[in-house]
Amino acid sequence: MKQKVDKLFVNGKIYTFIEENDTVEALAVDKGKIVWTGTTAEALEKFESDDCMDMQGKAMEPALGDSHLHFYAYCQTLSTVDLAGCTTRAEAWEKLKAQCAKVPAGTWVKGSNYDQSKWKDVEDRMPTADDLDMVSTDHPVIIKRCCLHEVSANHMALEKAGIVKDYVYGEGGLCELDADGYPNGVVREQASKLFDDIVPDPLLDKAFRKQTMTEVFKQVSSVGITMMDTYAAKIWNFFEDIDVYRELDKEGLLPVRMRICLEEMYDKPVLTEEEKSDPYRMADFGTFKIFTDGSFGARSAALLEDYDDDPGNKGILVISQPALNEKMYQAYKHGLQPATHCIGDAGTEAALQAIEYTVKKSIEEDGKTMEEIWAGPKFRVIHAQLVHPEQLARFKKVPVIFDIQPAFLNTDLHWIDQRIGSRSDDAYTWKTYFDEGFICTGGSDCPVDPYNPWPGIWGAVNRTDPMDPDTPAWHPEQSLTKYQAACVYSKNIPYGNQMEKYLGTLEPGKFADMIITDRDWLAGPDDDIINVKVLKTYVAGREVYSAD
Repeated sequence: MKQKVDKLFVNGKIYTFIEENDTVEALAVDKGKIVWTGTTAEALEKFESDDCMDMQGKAMEPALGDSHLHFYAYCQTLSTVDLAGCTTRAEAWEKLKAQCAKVPAGTWVKGSNYDQSKWKDVEDRMPTADDLDMVSTDHPVIIKRCCLHEVSANHMALEKAGIVKDYVYGEGGLCELDADGYPNGVVREQASKLFDDIVPDPLLDKAFRKQTMTEVFKQVSSVGITMMDTYAAKIWNFFEDIDVYRELDKEGLLPVRMRICLEEMYDKPVLTEEEKSDPYRMADFGTFKIFTDGSFGARSAALLEDYDDDPGNKGILVISQPALNEKMYQAYKHGLQPATHCIGDAGTEAALQAIEYTVKKSIEEDGKTMEEIWAGPKFRVIHAQLVHPEQLARFKKVPVIFDIQPAFLNTDLHWIDQRIGSRSDDAYTWKTYFDEGFICTGGSDCPVDPYNPWPGIWGAVNRTDPMDPDTPAWHPEQSLTKYQAACVYSKNIPYGNQMEKYLGTLEPGKFADMIITDRDWLAGPDDDIINVKVLKTYVAGREVYSAD
Protein backbone atom coordinates (compact mmCIF):
# COMPACT_ATOMS: atom_id res chain seq x y z
CA MET A 1 0.00 0.00 0.00
CA LYS A 2 1.34 3.41 -0.98
CA GLN A 3 1.98 6.08 1.63
CA LYS A 4 -0.14 9.23 1.26
CA VAL A 5 1.87 12.47 1.40
CA ASP A 6 0.94 16.13 1.05
CA LYS A 7 3.20 16.81 -1.95
CA LEU A 8 5.31 14.81 -4.35
CA PHE A 9 7.89 16.19 -6.77
CA VAL A 10 9.16 13.90 -9.55
CA ASN A 11 11.29 14.06 -12.71
CA GLY A 12 13.48 16.85 -11.41
CA LYS A 13 17.12 17.64 -10.92
CA ILE A 14 17.03 18.28 -7.18
CA TYR A 15 20.22 19.59 -5.62
CA THR A 16 20.21 18.47 -1.98
CA PHE A 17 23.29 20.52 -0.95
CA ILE A 18 24.24 17.70 1.43
CA GLU A 19 27.44 17.90 -0.57
CA GLU A 20 28.40 19.39 -3.92
CA ASN A 21 26.69 17.84 -6.97
CA ASP A 22 24.50 15.55 -4.81
CA THR A 23 21.20 15.28 -6.68
CA VAL A 24 18.01 13.23 -6.60
CA GLU A 25 15.06 13.01 -8.98
CA ALA A 26 12.17 13.04 -6.54
CA LEU A 27 11.16 14.40 -3.16
CA ALA A 28 8.18 13.78 -0.86
CA VAL A 29 6.76 16.34 1.58
CA ASP A 30 4.38 15.76 4.46
CA LYS A 31 3.34 18.05 7.32
CA GLY A 32 5.80 20.73 6.27
CA LYS A 33 8.87 18.49 6.21
CA ILE A 34 10.76 16.45 3.66
CA VAL A 35 10.08 12.78 4.39
CA TRP A 36 11.90 11.08 1.52
CA THR A 37 14.20 11.65 -1.48
CA GLY A 38 15.20 9.30 -4.29
CA THR A 39 14.41 8.33 -7.88
CA THR A 40 11.19 9.04 -9.74
CA ALA A 41 10.50 5.33 -10.16
CA GLU A 42 10.83 4.74 -6.41
CA ALA A 43 8.66 7.75 -5.62
CA LEU A 44 5.79 6.59 -7.80
CA GLU A 45 6.06 3.10 -6.32
CA LYS A 46 6.13 4.22 -2.67
CA PHE A 47 3.90 7.32 -2.52
CA GLU A 48 0.65 8.82 -3.65
CA SER A 49 -0.41 12.45 -3.37
CA ASP A 50 -3.23 14.72 -4.48
CA ASP A 51 -0.50 17.23 -5.33
CA CYS A 52 2.12 15.54 -7.52
CA MET A 53 4.30 17.82 -9.63
CA ASP A 54 6.12 16.62 -12.72
CA MET A 55 9.13 18.95 -12.74
CA GLN A 56 9.98 18.03 -16.35
CA GLY A 57 13.70 18.16 -15.66
CA LYS A 58 13.68 21.53 -13.93
CA ALA A 59 16.25 22.27 -11.21
CA MET A 60 15.33 22.54 -7.53
CA GLU A 61 17.58 23.60 -4.65
CA PRO A 62 17.25 24.71 -1.02
CA ALA A 63 15.49 28.05 -0.69
CA LEU A 64 17.64 31.15 -0.30
CA GLY A 65 17.99 33.55 2.59
CA ASP A 66 19.37 36.88 3.71
CA SER A 67 21.51 36.75 6.84
CA HIS A 68 21.60 40.50 7.39
CA LEU A 69 19.17 43.22 6.37
CA HIS A 70 17.00 45.96 7.86
CA PHE A 71 13.51 45.01 6.74
CA TYR A 72 11.69 47.80 8.57
CA ALA A 73 14.20 50.31 7.21
CA TYR A 74 13.65 49.10 3.66
CA CYS A 75 9.91 49.57 4.10
CA GLN A 76 10.64 53.11 5.33
CA THR A 77 12.57 53.94 2.17
CA LEU A 78 9.52 53.18 0.04
CA SER A 79 8.00 56.44 1.34
CA THR A 80 11.07 58.49 0.36
CA VAL A 81 12.60 59.70 -2.90
CA ASP A 82 14.67 56.80 -4.23
CA LEU A 83 18.00 58.08 -5.57
CA ALA A 84 19.57 54.66 -6.14
CA GLY A 85 19.64 54.75 -9.92
CA CYS A 86 20.94 58.29 -10.32
CA THR A 87 24.18 58.56 -12.28
CA THR A 88 24.49 62.34 -11.89
CA ARG A 89 23.82 64.74 -9.04
CA ALA A 90 21.65 66.77 -11.38
CA GLU A 91 19.36 63.78 -11.87
CA ALA A 92 19.11 63.24 -8.11
CA TRP A 93 18.36 66.92 -7.51
CA GLU A 94 15.59 66.91 -10.14
CA LYS A 95 13.91 63.99 -8.36
CA LEU A 96 14.08 65.84 -5.04
CA LYS A 97 12.77 69.06 -6.62
CA ALA A 98 9.83 67.15 -8.08
CA GLN A 99 8.90 65.93 -4.59
CA CYS A 100 9.27 69.45 -3.16
CA ALA A 101 6.82 70.69 -5.79
CA LYS A 102 4.21 68.20 -4.56
CA VAL A 103 4.19 69.19 -0.87
CA PRO A 104 3.69 72.47 1.01
CA ALA A 105 6.63 74.61 2.05
CA GLY A 106 8.09 73.47 5.37
CA THR A 107 7.32 69.78 4.71
CA TRP A 108 10.21 67.37 5.14
CA VAL A 109 11.59 65.91 1.91
CA LYS A 110 13.77 62.84 2.34
CA GLY A 111 15.86 61.02 -0.23
CA SER A 112 17.36 57.56 0.20
CA ASN A 113 20.03 55.34 -1.34
CA TYR A 114 22.20 58.00 -2.95
CA ASP A 115 25.75 57.06 -3.94
CA GLN A 116 27.96 60.02 -4.78
CA SER A 117 30.65 57.71 -6.17
CA LYS A 118 28.36 57.01 -9.15
CA TRP A 119 27.67 60.66 -9.99
CA LYS A 120 29.51 61.51 -13.18
CA ASP A 121 28.95 65.28 -13.13
CA VAL A 122 30.61 66.15 -9.79
CA GLU A 123 33.62 65.08 -7.75
CA ASP A 124 33.36 62.17 -5.32
CA ARG A 125 32.41 63.95 -2.09
CA MET A 126 29.42 64.10 0.23
CA PRO A 127 26.80 66.73 -0.69
CA THR A 128 26.76 69.79 1.56
CA ALA A 129 24.04 72.08 2.85
CA ASP A 130 24.89 74.57 0.10
CA ASP A 131 24.45 71.81 -2.48
CA LEU A 132 21.06 70.79 -1.11
CA ASP A 133 19.88 74.40 -0.88
CA MET A 134 19.89 74.21 -4.69
CA VAL A 135 17.03 71.73 -4.30
CA SER A 136 14.98 73.94 -1.99
CA THR A 137 15.34 76.58 0.68
CA ASP A 138 11.62 76.32 1.52
CA HIS A 139 11.68 72.67 2.59
CA PRO A 140 13.90 70.83 5.06
CA VAL A 141 15.71 68.35 2.78
CA ILE A 142 17.86 65.40 3.83
CA ILE A 143 19.33 62.56 1.81
CA LYS A 144 20.68 59.34 3.29
CA ARG A 145 23.63 57.61 1.65
CA CYS A 146 23.09 54.04 0.43
CA CYS A 147 25.38 52.72 3.19
CA LEU A 148 23.12 54.40 5.83
CA HIS A 149 26.16 55.79 7.64
CA GLU A 150 25.91 59.37 6.36
CA VAL A 151 23.18 61.98 5.91
CA SER A 152 23.45 65.26 4.03
CA ALA A 153 21.07 68.10 4.93
CA ASN A 154 20.21 71.56 3.68
CA HIS A 155 20.34 74.58 5.98
CA MET A 156 16.65 74.45 6.92
CA ALA A 157 17.00 70.80 7.96
CA LEU A 158 20.11 71.61 10.02
CA GLU A 159 18.23 74.37 11.80
CA LYS A 160 15.26 72.14 12.60
CA ALA A 161 17.62 69.47 14.00
CA GLY A 162 19.36 72.02 16.22
CA ILE A 163 22.73 71.64 14.51
CA VAL A 164 24.22 75.10 14.91
CA LYS A 165 27.59 76.88 14.94
CA ASP A 166 30.33 74.99 16.84
CA TYR A 167 27.98 72.01 17.36
CA VAL A 168 29.63 68.90 18.79
CA TYR A 169 27.66 65.65 18.79
CA GLY A 170 29.93 63.60 21.03
CA GLU A 171 30.96 59.94 20.98
CA GLY A 172 29.72 57.82 18.11
CA GLY A 173 28.85 60.53 15.61
CA LEU A 174 30.03 63.63 13.81
CA CYS A 175 28.46 66.81 12.44
CA GLU A 176 31.06 68.28 10.10
CA LEU A 177 31.88 71.98 10.56
CA ASP A 178 33.53 74.39 8.16
CA ALA A 179 36.61 76.48 8.96
CA ASP A 180 34.43 79.05 10.76
CA GLY A 181 32.63 76.46 12.89
CA TYR A 182 29.38 76.39 10.93
CA PRO A 183 27.81 73.00 10.07
CA ASN A 184 28.41 72.11 6.43
CA GLY A 185 25.48 69.68 6.19
CA VAL A 186 27.42 66.40 6.33
CA VAL A 187 26.31 64.31 9.30
CA ARG A 188 27.89 60.94 10.04
CA GLU A 189 27.06 57.81 12.01
CA GLN A 190 24.96 58.15 15.16
CA ALA A 191 24.58 61.90 14.71
CA SER A 192 22.15 61.19 11.85
CA LYS A 193 19.64 60.19 14.53
CA LEU A 194 19.14 63.92 15.10
CA PHE A 195 17.08 63.85 11.90
CA ASP A 196 15.55 60.41 12.37
CA ASP A 197 14.04 61.60 15.66
CA ILE A 198 12.09 64.43 14.01
CA VAL A 199 11.32 63.35 10.43
CA PRO A 200 7.80 61.82 10.27
CA ASP A 201 7.67 58.05 9.80
CA PRO A 202 4.54 56.84 7.95
CA LEU A 203 5.20 53.25 9.09
CA LEU A 204 4.11 54.22 12.58
CA ASP A 205 0.58 53.91 11.21
CA LYS A 206 -0.23 50.26 11.92
CA ALA A 207 -2.48 49.68 8.91
CA PHE A 208 -0.01 51.28 6.49
CA ARG A 209 2.87 49.30 7.97
CA LYS A 210 0.99 46.03 7.60
CA GLN A 211 0.04 46.80 4.00
CA THR A 212 3.59 47.82 3.08
CA MET A 213 5.25 44.83 4.72
CA THR A 214 2.80 42.39 3.14
CA GLU A 215 3.53 43.75 -0.34
CA VAL A 216 7.29 43.60 0.21
CA PHE A 217 7.11 40.00 1.42
CA LYS A 218 5.46 39.03 -1.88
CA GLN A 219 8.41 40.56 -3.75
CA VAL A 220 10.89 38.80 -1.45
CA SER A 221 9.31 35.42 -2.18
CA SER A 222 9.64 36.05 -5.92
CA VAL A 223 13.46 35.95 -5.76
CA GLY A 224 13.54 32.70 -3.78
CA ILE A 225 14.04 33.99 -0.24
CA THR A 226 12.35 32.12 2.61
CA MET A 227 14.47 33.23 5.58
CA MET A 228 15.73 36.63 6.70
CA ASP A 229 17.60 38.01 9.68
CA THR A 230 16.29 41.54 10.15
CA TYR A 231 18.21 43.93 12.37
CA ALA A 232 17.10 46.86 14.45
CA ALA A 233 19.38 49.90 14.45
CA LYS A 234 18.39 52.40 17.08
CA ILE A 235 21.02 54.85 15.88
CA TRP A 236 18.85 55.37 12.78
CA ASN A 237 15.46 54.65 14.35
CA PHE A 238 15.29 51.35 12.47
CA PHE A 239 12.88 49.69 14.85
CA GLU A 240 12.01 46.02 14.84
CA ASP A 241 9.28 44.43 16.90
CA ILE A 242 8.86 40.69 17.37
CA ASP A 243 5.13 41.12 17.93
CA VAL A 244 4.65 42.78 14.52
CA TYR A 245 5.93 39.66 12.77
CA ARG A 246 4.03 37.31 15.08
CA GLU A 247 0.82 39.15 14.24
CA LEU A 248 1.50 38.81 10.51
CA ASP A 249 2.26 35.13 11.06
CA LYS A 250 -1.04 34.54 12.88
CA GLU A 251 -2.90 36.09 9.94
CA GLY A 252 -1.04 33.93 7.41
CA LEU A 253 0.73 36.96 5.93
CA LEU A 254 4.31 35.94 6.72
CA PRO A 255 5.80 33.79 3.91
CA VAL A 256 9.38 34.28 5.12
CA ARG A 257 11.05 32.90 8.25
CA MET A 258 12.07 36.07 10.11
CA ARG A 259 14.83 36.21 12.71
CA ILE A 260 14.32 39.49 14.58
CA CYS A 261 17.61 40.87 15.89
CA LEU A 262 17.37 43.62 18.49
CA GLU A 263 19.72 46.03 20.24
CA GLU A 264 18.26 45.46 23.67
CA MET A 265 17.95 42.64 26.15
CA TYR A 266 14.67 40.77 26.03
CA ASP A 267 13.13 38.33 28.45
CA LYS A 268 13.23 35.09 26.47
CA PRO A 269 16.56 34.91 24.67
CA VAL A 270 16.27 31.47 23.04
CA LEU A 271 13.67 29.11 21.63
CA THR A 272 13.03 25.65 22.98
CA GLU A 273 13.88 22.66 20.79
CA GLU A 274 10.15 21.99 20.40
CA GLU A 275 9.63 25.51 19.07
CA LYS A 276 12.59 25.19 16.72
CA SER A 277 11.27 21.92 15.27
CA ASP A 278 7.92 23.42 14.18
CA PRO A 279 8.12 23.94 10.40
CA TYR A 280 5.19 26.36 10.48
CA ARG A 281 6.69 28.78 13.02
CA MET A 282 7.83 31.84 11.09
CA ALA A 283 9.03 34.36 13.72
CA ASP A 284 12.32 33.77 15.55
CA PHE A 285 14.56 35.76 17.88
CA GLY A 286 17.75 35.51 19.92
CA THR A 287 20.35 37.79 18.29
CA PHE A 288 21.78 41.01 19.75
CA LYS A 289 23.14 43.72 17.40
CA ILE A 290 26.23 45.81 18.19
CA PHE A 291 28.00 48.46 16.06
CA THR A 292 31.71 49.25 16.05
CA ASP A 293 32.16 51.55 13.04
CA GLY A 294 30.78 52.95 9.80
CA SER A 295 31.30 52.20 6.10
CA PHE A 296 34.01 52.50 3.46
CA GLY A 297 31.70 54.42 1.13
CA ALA A 298 31.23 57.18 3.72
CA ARG A 299 34.88 56.94 4.84
CA SER A 300 33.63 56.23 8.37
CA ALA A 301 34.70 52.58 8.68
CA ALA A 302 37.35 52.60 11.42
CA LEU A 303 40.89 51.98 10.17
CA LEU A 304 44.17 51.39 11.97
CA GLU A 305 45.83 53.82 9.53
CA ASP A 306 44.51 56.79 7.54
CA TYR A 307 42.37 56.47 4.43
CA ASP A 308 44.58 56.66 1.37
CA ASP A 309 42.24 59.19 -0.26
CA ASP A 310 41.54 61.18 2.93
CA PRO A 311 44.74 61.76 4.93
CA GLY A 312 44.11 62.48 8.59
CA ASN A 313 40.89 60.45 8.63
CA LYS A 314 40.84 56.99 10.23
CA GLY A 315 37.04 56.71 10.29
CA ILE A 316 34.87 56.48 13.40
CA LEU A 317 34.69 53.96 16.22
CA VAL A 318 31.16 54.46 17.54
CA ILE A 319 31.79 52.79 20.91
CA SER A 320 34.76 52.60 23.29
CA GLN A 321 36.54 49.27 23.74
CA PRO A 322 35.59 48.86 27.44
CA ALA A 323 31.94 49.63 26.68
CA LEU A 324 31.95 47.23 23.72
CA ASN A 325 33.55 44.48 25.78
CA GLU A 326 30.98 44.70 28.53
CA LYS A 327 28.03 45.12 26.17
CA MET A 328 28.96 41.94 24.33
CA TYR A 329 29.65 39.99 27.49
CA GLN A 330 26.34 40.95 29.11
CA ALA A 331 24.39 39.97 25.99
CA TYR A 332 26.20 36.63 25.77
CA LYS A 333 25.71 35.95 29.48
CA HIS A 334 22.00 36.68 29.06
CA GLY A 335 21.81 33.91 26.46
CA LEU A 336 21.74 36.12 23.39
CA GLN A 337 23.89 35.77 20.29
CA PRO A 338 26.13 38.83 19.76
CA ALA A 339 26.25 40.04 16.16
CA THR A 340 28.75 42.83 15.61
CA HIS A 341 29.01 45.24 12.68
CA CYS A 342 32.65 45.81 11.72
CA ILE A 343 33.99 46.95 8.36
CA GLY A 344 37.39 48.61 8.81
CA ASP A 345 40.37 46.78 10.27
CA ALA A 346 40.13 48.86 13.47
CA GLY A 347 36.43 48.04 13.74
CA THR A 348 37.29 44.39 13.19
CA GLU A 349 39.98 44.57 15.87
CA ALA A 350 37.49 46.09 18.32
CA ALA A 351 34.97 43.31 17.64
CA LEU A 352 37.64 40.63 17.92
CA GLN A 353 38.91 41.96 21.24
CA ALA A 354 35.34 42.03 22.58
CA ILE A 355 34.78 38.40 21.53
CA GLU A 356 38.06 37.36 23.14
CA TYR A 357 37.10 39.27 26.29
CA THR A 358 33.67 37.63 26.41
CA VAL A 359 35.04 34.12 25.95
CA LYS A 360 37.72 34.65 28.60
CA LYS A 361 35.31 36.16 31.12
CA SER A 362 32.70 33.44 30.47
CA ILE A 363 35.32 30.83 31.36
CA GLU A 364 36.89 32.61 34.32
CA GLU A 365 33.76 34.06 35.96
CA ASP A 366 30.86 31.92 34.74
CA GLY A 367 32.56 28.53 34.75
CA LYS A 368 31.98 27.75 31.07
CA THR A 369 34.32 25.43 29.23
CA MET A 370 35.61 26.02 25.70
CA GLU A 371 33.65 22.94 24.63
CA GLU A 372 30.43 24.55 25.89
CA ILE A 373 31.27 27.83 24.20
CA TRP A 374 31.97 26.14 20.85
CA ALA A 375 28.70 24.19 21.17
CA GLY A 376 26.65 27.32 21.88
CA PRO A 377 25.57 30.26 19.70
CA LYS A 378 28.31 31.47 17.38
CA PHE A 379 29.54 35.05 17.57
CA ARG A 380 28.39 36.70 14.36
CA VAL A 381 30.85 39.07 12.70
CA ILE A 382 28.90 41.24 10.28
CA HIS A 383 30.59 42.46 7.07
CA ALA A 384 34.21 41.52 7.97
CA GLN A 385 35.36 43.47 4.91
CA LEU A 386 38.97 44.11 5.96
CA VAL A 387 40.53 41.35 8.06
CA HIS A 388 44.30 40.92 8.22
CA PRO A 389 45.88 37.43 8.40
CA GLU A 390 46.92 37.85 12.04
CA GLN A 391 43.33 38.81 12.94
CA LEU A 392 41.99 35.83 11.01
CA ALA A 393 44.30 33.55 12.98
CA ARG A 394 42.80 34.85 16.23
CA PHE A 395 39.24 34.48 14.91
CA LYS A 396 39.96 30.77 14.36
CA LYS A 397 40.37 30.34 18.12
CA VAL A 398 36.79 31.44 18.89
CA PRO A 399 33.42 30.30 17.49
CA VAL A 400 32.51 32.89 14.86
CA ILE A 401 30.46 33.10 11.71
CA PHE A 402 31.18 35.74 9.08
CA ASP A 403 28.04 37.47 7.76
CA ILE A 404 29.32 38.73 4.40
CA GLN A 405 27.67 40.93 1.75
CA PRO A 406 29.08 39.90 -1.64
CA ALA A 407 26.88 42.41 -3.51
CA PHE A 408 28.86 45.22 -1.85
CA LEU A 409 31.82 44.34 -4.04
CA ASN A 410 29.78 44.84 -7.22
CA THR A 411 30.12 48.60 -6.65
CA ASP A 412 32.99 48.89 -4.15
CA LEU A 413 35.44 47.40 -6.65
CA HIS A 414 35.37 50.68 -8.58
CA TRP A 415 36.88 52.72 -5.73
CA ILE A 416 38.07 50.54 -2.84
CA ASP A 417 41.71 50.61 -4.02
CA GLN A 418 41.65 54.40 -3.81
CA ARG A 419 40.17 54.24 -0.30
CA ILE A 420 42.57 51.80 1.34
CA GLY A 421 45.43 51.24 -1.11
CA SER A 422 47.52 48.10 -0.63
CA ARG A 423 45.36 47.05 2.32
CA SER A 424 42.79 45.91 -0.24
CA ASP A 425 44.80 42.69 -0.53
CA ASP A 426 43.16 41.73 2.79
CA ALA A 427 39.68 42.94 1.81
CA TYR A 428 36.69 40.83 0.75
CA THR A 429 38.83 37.68 1.05
CA TRP A 430 35.95 35.22 1.00
CA LYS A 431 37.81 32.29 -0.53
CA THR A 432 40.38 32.60 2.24
CA TYR A 433 37.55 32.45 4.78
CA PHE A 434 36.31 29.22 3.18
CA ASP A 435 39.81 27.76 2.93
CA GLU A 436 40.40 28.48 6.62
CA GLY A 437 37.21 26.64 7.57
CA PHE A 438 34.97 29.57 8.50
CA ILE A 439 31.24 29.44 7.87
CA CYS A 440 30.13 32.41 5.77
CA THR A 441 26.51 33.50 5.47
CA GLY A 442 25.23 35.91 2.84
CA GLY A 443 23.19 39.06 3.28
CA SER A 444 22.30 42.20 1.38
CA ASP A 445 22.19 44.72 4.24
CA CYS A 446 19.07 45.98 2.45
CA PRO A 447 18.32 48.86 1.97
CA VAL A 448 22.07 49.30 1.43
CA ASP A 449 21.71 46.88 -1.49
CA PRO A 450 18.51 45.29 -2.83
CA TYR A 451 17.39 42.12 -1.05
CA ASN A 452 17.63 40.13 -4.30
CA PRO A 453 20.34 37.49 -3.56
CA TRP A 454 21.27 36.77 -7.18
CA PRO A 455 23.53 39.85 -7.63
CA GLY A 456 25.26 38.76 -4.41
CA ILE A 457 25.81 35.26 -5.76
CA TRP A 458 27.13 36.84 -8.96
CA GLY A 459 29.55 39.02 -6.98
CA ALA A 460 30.84 36.12 -4.90
CA VAL A 461 31.62 34.11 -8.04
CA ASN A 462 32.59 36.71 -10.63
CA ARG A 463 33.84 39.67 -8.54
CA THR A 464 32.84 42.08 -11.30
CA ASP A 465 30.06 44.65 -11.65
CA PRO A 466 27.01 42.87 -13.13
CA MET A 467 25.95 46.20 -14.66
CA ASP A 468 29.32 46.30 -16.43
CA PRO A 469 30.40 42.65 -16.76
CA ASP A 470 33.37 43.62 -18.95
CA THR A 471 35.00 45.16 -15.87
CA PRO A 472 38.08 43.08 -14.95
CA ALA A 473 37.51 40.76 -12.00
CA TRP A 474 38.76 42.32 -8.77
CA HIS A 475 41.16 39.93 -7.00
CA PRO A 476 39.74 36.89 -8.86
CA GLU A 477 41.87 34.61 -6.68
CA GLN A 478 39.24 35.22 -3.98
CA SER A 479 36.30 34.05 -6.13
CA LEU A 480 33.98 31.39 -4.75
CA THR A 481 32.62 28.50 -6.78
CA LYS A 482 28.94 28.58 -7.70
CA TYR A 483 28.23 25.89 -5.12
CA GLN A 484 30.07 27.80 -2.39
CA ALA A 485 28.22 30.99 -3.26
CA ALA A 486 24.90 29.14 -3.26
CA CYS A 487 25.69 27.73 0.19
CA VAL A 488 26.48 31.23 1.47
CA TYR A 489 22.89 32.20 0.66
CA SER A 490 21.18 28.95 1.66
CA LYS A 491 22.84 26.03 3.44
CA ASN A 492 25.03 28.18 5.68
CA ILE A 493 22.47 30.71 6.90
CA PRO A 494 20.76 28.37 9.41
CA TYR A 495 24.12 27.86 11.14
CA GLY A 496 23.94 31.49 12.19
CA ASN A 497 20.75 30.78 14.12
CA GLN A 498 21.47 27.22 15.30
CA MET A 499 18.80 25.97 12.89
CA GLU A 500 21.03 23.79 10.70
CA LYS A 501 19.24 20.71 12.08
CA TYR A 502 16.05 21.86 10.35
CA LEU A 503 17.03 24.01 7.36
CA GLY A 504 19.64 24.42 4.64
CA THR A 505 19.60 21.07 2.82
CA LEU A 506 16.94 18.97 1.11
CA GLU A 507 16.92 15.70 3.04
CA PRO A 508 14.45 13.76 5.20
CA GLY A 509 13.66 15.52 8.46
CA LYS A 510 14.38 19.03 7.16
CA PHE A 511 11.74 21.69 6.55
CA ALA A 512 10.46 21.68 2.97
CA ASP A 513 11.81 25.12 2.01
CA MET A 514 12.96 25.04 -1.62
CA ILE A 515 12.91 26.83 -4.94
CA ILE A 516 12.58 25.80 -8.58
CA THR A 517 14.53 27.89 -11.10
CA ASP A 518 14.18 28.48 -14.82
CA ARG A 519 17.64 27.03 -15.56
CA ASP A 520 20.17 24.64 -14.09
CA TRP A 521 22.45 27.52 -13.20
CA LEU A 522 24.75 25.46 -10.97
CA ALA A 523 25.79 23.49 -14.06
CA GLY A 524 25.84 26.54 -16.33
CA PRO A 525 28.32 29.32 -17.09
CA ASP A 526 29.32 31.75 -14.35
CA ASP A 527 28.19 34.78 -16.34
CA ASP A 528 24.61 33.46 -16.53
CA ILE A 529 23.96 33.76 -12.78
CA ILE A 530 22.50 37.25 -13.06
CA ASN A 531 19.82 35.95 -15.46
CA VAL A 532 18.38 33.28 -13.15
CA LYS A 533 14.65 33.55 -12.51
CA VAL A 534 12.78 31.75 -9.74
CA LEU A 535 9.73 29.85 -10.96
CA LYS A 536 8.39 28.64 -7.61
CA THR A 537 9.15 29.19 -3.94
CA TYR A 538 8.02 26.84 -1.16
CA VAL A 539 7.97 27.28 2.61
CA ALA A 540 7.20 24.17 4.67
CA GLY A 541 5.91 22.63 1.46
CA ARG A 542 3.48 25.50 0.84
CA GLU A 543 3.80 27.36 -2.43
CA VAL A 544 4.29 31.05 -1.57
CA TYR A 545 5.31 32.23 -5.04
CA SER A 546 4.72 31.09 -8.59
CA ALA A 547 5.86 32.83 -11.75
CA ASP A 548 2.87 31.36 -13.60
